[in-house]
Order: sequence, then structure tokens, then C-alpha cells
Amino acid sequence: MATTTDVRILDQRTPEERDRPFLPGMSKAWLLPLYDVFTRLAGVRALHERSVELAGIKAGQAVVDVGCGTANLSLAVLAAEPGARLTGLDPDGAALRRAARKARRRGVSLTLVQGYADRIPAEDASLDHVISSLALHHVDDDGRVAFARDALRALRPGGRVTVVDFVGPESDGEDAGRPTHGHGRPVHALGHLPHLVRSRAANSPMAARNQGDGIVALLAGAGFGDAREVAHADHRFGRITFVQATRPLS
Repeated sequence: MATTTDVRILDQRTPEERDRPFLPGMSKAWLLPLYDVFTRLAGVRALHERSVELAGIKAGQAVVDVGCGTANLSLAVLAAEPGARLTGLDPDGAALRRAARKARRRGVSLTLVQGYADRIPAEDASLDHVISSLALHHVDDDGRVAFARDALRALRPGGRVTVVDFVGPESDGEDAGRPTHGHGRPVHALGHLPHLVRSRAANSPMAARNQGDGIVALLAGAGFGDAREVAHADHRFGRITFVQATRPLS
């Protein structure tokens, strides 16, 4: 029997949010066509695969990917667990249209929602997982706090949030520029792609908010009881942290 796939884009923005600013994945909207090439050459896939491994998503579970962009993390989840129910959230309509085309080519079901990290598209206590990869550093202070609180609201008791993001510049060690988990590609492959993306990522003021236990503290402050770093990587973009937390059972 053929499998029916459903790929759709919804717009949950209010009229007041139509002109709300956001930082595109490549810093400039006109660079979007380079995004998937850039992330592929940069070895970001290894970070996504590690994120999926750590999240441990099962068939039938409801998942929202916050800051999904062109859906690389969402598609990695579906490659590992086709039975998961994925929703991607991002303010960039052009990125979501690319995500939809990729999902249709792969024959997977994916709901894409145009909106912001501070309003997760889910009913109270309805999600098993909230995931986010290399997106939180795009969000300002108020938005970060609102994201953490809304993730707690949307997750069922025992549901988990997994956040992957920059925590600072890469180290100077022998393995700097390569993920500690997974496999990278030669650094020179990035030479033909915009330097501004690399410099902004690990060294931006927003990424600085993640340093130390910034993401752990953010989630703990929202009410998650066991926020902790579960892995890290020295990537060519900079130091990457993998943080998880669980909504308390009561």
C-alpha cells in the first residue's frame, strides 16, 4: 500500500507580526539559496544526527522543531524515525517553502508553521519533544525567555526539550573545527562561502548569552527541573553545546 504524505505550510502570525523582524539563517535573505550548500559543506549534518540520537524520538510522538529553517533537522528526525509527527516552526517564509519542497521530494509528511519561537504551535501539554538546532542565538533576550516558558507549556509531563547551539568561539586544539561526534569536511571547503556567517555565529553578542551554562540556566529558570548539558562539540563554527531538559511530572 502506498504511503500518503502530507506537507503543508500554515501561517500563525498575527496581523501585528507581519512586519516583525527576524535574523535569517544566513544573516541576509538573499543568501538563502546558499544555505543548504553551506550547511552541508560545513558538516552541520553530523550535529543534526547527534541531536536526533540524543533526543530519542519514537514513532507516533509529536515534535516541534523551533527555528527549523529549511527543515534539515526535521528531515533528519524523519529519516531516523519516519513515524514521528513533525512540525517545523520558523519566521522565514522563503525557508519554509524550500523545506516543503525538500519534504515532498523525500516523500515524508511535515507540517510547517510560519511564526516565532515564543509561540510554539501546540496545545498545552501536547508535545513529546521540542527540538532546536543552531537557532536560539538568533533570538533576543525576551524571545529566549518566552521560548523556554512556552516549551514548558507545550510539553506533556515527562516531555523533553533538546537545544543545540553555539556557546563561543572554537578552541585552538587539534580537533578544533571538527565535531566531537560525527564527521566533518575540510575547512577549506567553506572558503567560497560568506565569511560573515561564520564570524557572526560563534562570536555574536546573542551567542555570548549561551556561554557557560546560559542555555541550562534559561531552561531551569522556565521551570525545567533537570536542565543539563548532555554533549558538546568543537565545530569549525565554534563551540557547540547540546542541552536537554524534561518537563516535571507534577
